[in-house]
Order: sequence, then structure tokens, then C-alpha cells
Amino acid sequence: MRRHLALAATGLAVAALLSTPAAAEPADDVTHHEFQVNCDVTHRLPDDPIVLPNLPGASHEHSFTGNTTTNAYTTLQSLQAAGVGATSCLAPDDLSAYWFPTMFNGNTPVIPNFKQVIYYKSGIERYQDVRPFPPGLRYVVGSPNSTLDEFRNHPGRVEGWECGNSFFNWDFPANCPAGTQLNVRFQAPSCWNGTQLDSADHKSHMAYPVNGVCPSSHPRPVPMLEFKIAFPVDGNMSQVRLASGRGYSWHYDFFNAWDEPTLAALVSHCINGGLQCDPRGFDLYKPHRGQVLGANYRLPGRP
Repeated sequence: MRRHLALAATGLAVAALLSTPAAAEPADDVTHHEFQVNCDVTHRLPDDPIVLPNLPGASHEHSFTGNTTTNAYTTLQSLQAAGVGATSCLAPDDLSAYWFPTMFNGNTPVIPNFKQVIYYKSGIERYQDVRPFPPGLRYVVGSPNSTLDEFRNHPGRVEGWECGNSFFNWDFPANCPAGTQLNVRFQAPSCWNGTQLDSADHKSHMAYPVNGVCPSSHPRPVPMLEFKIAFPVDGNMSQVRLASGRGYSWHYDFFNAWDEPTLAALVSHCINGGLQCDPRGFDLYKPHRGQVLGANYRLPGRP
């Protein structure tokens, strides 16, 4: 009963935020449908609670962001039990876990040294149909066993590795200009089969849209994650590697543990509302549309 009341209260709060002038303004033209989640890397472990659960030390090393408790024994219950604020993300109610292979330059770890951007977008044309992730949904994007051609042709590839004016690199570029960073952007599948929170290969329960539409086998559109990770390394890249191997072994994992009303409000206001939101659910270019979260990055009324 409490949960229904909370969801109802959230709906009223969001409705108030979404109140618009009687006549739509030109700035209401839809150009984006997204919000950001900004998180620091918190720790590194040779663990992967999705692929190798309950086997500490059995994986190549990963860099973890989001929930500060993530390790080999992580479950939805453990992520939720960590409690509000047990996250390196700006929103205290995002208790999700995000991780990717650690980068090394020789034997020196290259750790992102500021909050990294994870976009939540629409992967389908009818962005109004996107719905929040169900609690406990988890998956792997990309593969540590990928070949260069597989990475180059992957539907989530975006621009591969980039630095300076060098883009569309499917392995690490040979050199990055002094003062630049090595960046990668990679998009996740955004169509869920509607029944499984995971699958044997940690991928088959998810699918990429086809021509902007979810396939009939995976009819439930959910947010499309796009990891945009910046690694502070420049100069000669010959010794740069991932814990999983070459640049084309790039992959990442996601384990959803968002507070349900908070995620629902952000999806409704930003993705369904056709906005380009920051982590508070505010579109700088459409300020009259309001924002979802308060100065504390929480829903109104939450301390």
C-alpha cells in the first residue's frame, strides 16, 4: 500500500513539474529525449557479480561506479540494502551498479578522475513509449572476447575510441595529443523481452531496436544507456590496454537498483517529455518545463 501511495505522490509531483503554458513555445520542439547520470569510479576488483557471481577474484579487473558496495556477492537485495546515498552518483536514490574493465598504461591503472557521464536515452523513435527498467534487470554490453571487426560493426559502437581530432578508432589510436583524454562511447540495447531479468549469456533477454522499433521478441522499450567514459591518458598509446585485452574488448555491465519512483519520474519528464536533461531532470534550454529533482538530487519532499 505504501508503495502505491508513493507512486501516486510521485505522479502528482511530476504532473506539477510538467505543467506548461497554454500555448507551446518554439523551444518545446523535441531535439533530445534523455537525462544524465554522473558518477565517480569508487573501487576496483577482479569481480563480476553478473557473469561470475559469488566468485571473488575470478574475473579480470573491473572499475566500479555507482553503488559503493558492489562486489562478487552483489544482488538486488544487497544493492538496495546499502541505503540512500551509498552511491558515487549525484542522485542518492540511484543505487544501481555500473562497471567496466580497468584500463592500464603498462602496469599503471588509468582511472577516470572526475564524474563520468552515463546517458539514459530513447533508443526507439516513439520515445513516449519508453518505460523504466524493472528492479533487478541486469545485462552485459559488448564482449571481452570481441574481435576488431565485431567491435567495429557492433550496433552500440557510436564512434569507438577517440582523442583529440581522432575518431572512429576500433582499437586504441597510436597516439593522443598532449592534454587530451582517451574517450569511449558505447550504447546498450534498449528492448527487453518483458519476462527475464537476466539470461544465460546475460544478453539474450535484451535486444537492439531495428529501424527505431523494438522487435516482437523483445517488445518492451526501456532506457538506452550510453556510457561515455574519459580516461586521463595521452601521448604514446602503445602500452595502453584494458584488463580484458585490446581496445575492441571494451564492454560494461549494468545492474538496476534505482528507487522506482525516482527513475519513473526522470523517464517520464525527460525521455517521454522530449527533453535534454541534466542529472536533476532539468533542461537548460527549456527552463519553463521545470525539473524533477531538488537541489539535493532527490524527489521533492525527500530530505
